[in-house]
Amino acid sequence: MFAIIDIETTGLKASLEKITEIAIYIYDGNQIVDRFVSLVNPERNIPYQITKITGISNQLVANAPKFYEIAKKILELTENKIFVAHNAQFDYSFVKEEFKRLGYNYQRKTICTVKLSRKLIPNLPSYSLGNLCQSLDIPILNRHRAAGDTEATVKLFEKLLEIDVSQKPILSHLSATENGLHPDLKPETIDNLPEKEGVYYFFNQYKKLIYIGKSINIKARVKQHLANNSTPKATEMKSKIVDIDYELTGNELIALLLESDEIKTHLPLYNRSQRRTTAHYGIFFHFDANDYLCFKLGKNDMDEMPLTSFSTLDAAKNHLERLTEKFKLCQKLNGLYNHTGSCFQHEIKQCKGACIGVESPNDYNQRAEKALQTFEFENENFLVIGKGRNDDEKSVVRVANGKYIGFGYIDSSVITNDLEFLFDCIKPRQNNRDVQVILKNYIENHDVEKIIIKN
Repeated sequence: MFAIIDIETTGLKASLEKITEIAIYIYDGNQIVDRFVSLVNPERNIPYQITKITGISNQLVANAPKFYEIAKKILELTENKIFVAHNAQFDYSFVKEEFKRLGYNYQRKTICTVKLSRKLIPNLPSYSLGNLCQSLDIPILNRHRAAGDTEATVKLFEKLLEIDVSQKPILSHLSATENGLHPDLKPETIDNLPEKEGVYYFFNQYKKLIYIGKSINIKARVKQHLANNSTPKATEMKSKIVDIDYELTGNELIALLLESDEIKTHLPLYNRSQRRTTAHYGIFFHFDANDYLCFKLGKNDMDEMPLTSFSTLDAAKNHLERLTEKFKLCQKLNGLYNHTGSCFQHEIKQCKGACIGVESPNDYNQRAEKALQTFEFENENFLVIGKGRNDDEKSVVRVANGKYIGFGYIDSSVITNDLEFLFDCIKPRQNNRDVQVILKNYIENHDVEKIIIKN
């Protein structure tokens, strides 16, 4: 298990400076299983130049917990985990120093994603987190804030593990039974897996489908599953795998869409809890009694379609907080501030007073409408053209009237702007909140080959 961590500080030297924010994401080698994000009151002044970089000010941390108040939580989360960070020496030294001031000797094994990246991806122009993520097409939201940088480091670490599966104890030199695998799982089944994008399927001894996953490198991802002893569930699942099938997709977007559709269609045993939590919390909107456009957090249900969905309440809240800050919206109207009177943002002059009726609904809603538009497709009718499963074809994804219709493949030599011709290759798929989020996030954060807009 890995504790992937990022901190923000009052300066660069651990012995003299303090932590102002910390994010810890617990990663089991396949997915994030827990997370903790908190501002920290450093009990000292935050220099102006630091505030300018991070946005973390003295006012912002005034009511935040002091380090000793969250120390127990940090200890519990990182116990028996490997401390992973980008430039780990920096983050680890600060955390270690904070505990030293409390009289505790904090010790963890560490992995530095800077060093690992230099080893596995040589000759890049820069290995700073921002430049490295740009080179690897990894989006960073909320740069120089702990949660944003940690989320990017998680994605980077996933890519590094896929490049070098030897970072985990893979079964190549051990027998199946020594690895806790089913004795009927043949080595050639694994050897014959492709190192390409697609969806993979695990079957038990009764030929029953028990798990569906996706990856940009099917063989590497499957090997990670077969080496995963991080949880009882992971150990149990790998012991039942007898056969493995796959479907190549040609690109990551189709893999994401197909995986989502297949899980909802087949409901495999070991995907069920994942299916329930994949899009458990959402951001919704409504107009209040005074006609202010308000956003709210909530659990997803069948009665109301969220604007976007998240696996955890913390992730949804972080997104809404960033949106509120970006468009200078009101914390109170968006359910992020529950005290009477004006919201905290109004006190520091970042909210114009909609919470106490100072700003009119008309003026406020102009900004709120712009925030609302960030959840929508830029166009309601379009096709996404991408790589196919071989050099002779292209993939086609269709959205009509803002709804996902499905995807298909077409001979690359006959790609045309004749939309009816392209429509013919589309195989209908389910439209739901999950695929809406997949499509919008992918288009926003990746360079797609081509988008054809239907007016």
